[in-house]
Amino acid sequence: MDSIPRPWLTGEAADLFAMASDFFDREIPARREGWETRRQVDRDFWLRCGELGLLCVAVPTEYGGGGGSFLHQATVQEAYARHGDRSWGNAMHSGVVADYLLQHGTEEQKQRWLPRMATGEYVAALAMTEPAAGSDLKAIRTRAERTADGWRLNGSKIFITNGGSADLVVVACSTDPSLGARGISLLVVETAGAAGFSRGRPLDKIGQHGADTTELFFDDVLVPAENLLGEEGGGFAIMMRKLPQERLIVGITAVTAMELAVAVTTDYVKQREAFGGPLFDKQHVRFELAECATLATVARSFLNDCMTTHLATGLDLPTSAMCKWWLTDVQGQVIDKCLQLHGGYGYMTEYPIARLYADARAQRIYGGANEIQKELIARAL
Repeated sequence: MDSIPRPWLTGEAADLFAMASDFFDREIPARREGWETRRQVDRDFWLRCGELGLLCVAVPTEYGGGGGSFLHQATVQEAYARHGDRSWGNAMHSGVVADYLLQHGTEEQKQRWLPRMATGEYVAALAMTEPAAGSDLKAIRTRAERTADGWRLNGSKIFITNGGSADLVVVACSTDPSLGARGISLLVVETAGAAGFSRGRPLDKIGQHGADTTELFFDDVLVPAENLLGEEGGGFAIMMRKLPQERLIVGITAVTAMELAVAVTTDYVKQREAFGGPLFDKQHVRFELAECATLATVARSFLNDCMTTHLATGLDLPTSAMCKWWLTDVQGQVIDKCLQLHGGYGYMTEYPIARLYADARAQRIYGGANEIQKELIARAL
């Protein structure tokens, strides 16, 4: 898995990667079954990650973070994703919500929320998707109306990462339906003691069983005026500006997953005996693995290029869309081929390839469905 160079993973980032990998090596195998049973990562794990400095690594130290950059956030994501687990919602917590607060929050908001996120005391979520509004964010129906002291929030959200455990939820809502996208704002809801706020049961998903994914409901929830993130009506623009980075995080997960699939499958076919010898002795099996290894190598090269560009100048929208759709699509192709090489055992959940297969399917949906990504690319042609 580690034979393909990562030109961006050097120096301080390489040290962080080694430390994070060592921690995940010890912790994830022991905790994963419990996470999948509870459909949620335990708070103790979040707090341990906070103690080690693995949360909010791109947040300045004055707000309790690690003082790094997106390079360090990507490094933690790479170290975690290579274990094949999709339970921990840190990509949303640190890679998305913390970045929203850092870039668009007031000084009071940053001081109030970011230190608690950095320790794991607060787990954060972003509530965008609704039952009738997924990729079409302009169609959201969750509404916030002005009150004397702030906003009255009504509506519901679905498929929310970290939704069941979130202490802090950034909610996309319409504050002026007549303005369409320009009437969408972001309100921050502190869930503890929030009257009218409730959560649905953990959603029963095909894969990613340990991931905390729920519905959220807002029934006349009163949100203080000072909890408006950014300007009123500026929510849609904020979300759009951050999408290239979010898609790059999805790409990291895709590439590490296919590299892991090739590694575990190579080990399996070298050990599995059939027709008088190891499966790896069969030319068809070697050719299938050769194709998978090639696709994973090309995918890693593309991801490296996207990372280097993003760290230097920022990744443009069309390229980030290519990164997201192509890498997740190839992830599905590679893992499907690898599962087939496991035969019937590939369909058994105790084998890593089965989990990789089930977890991969959502990658082509969240972060903007792959069909949307192609449309964005086409508009730039």
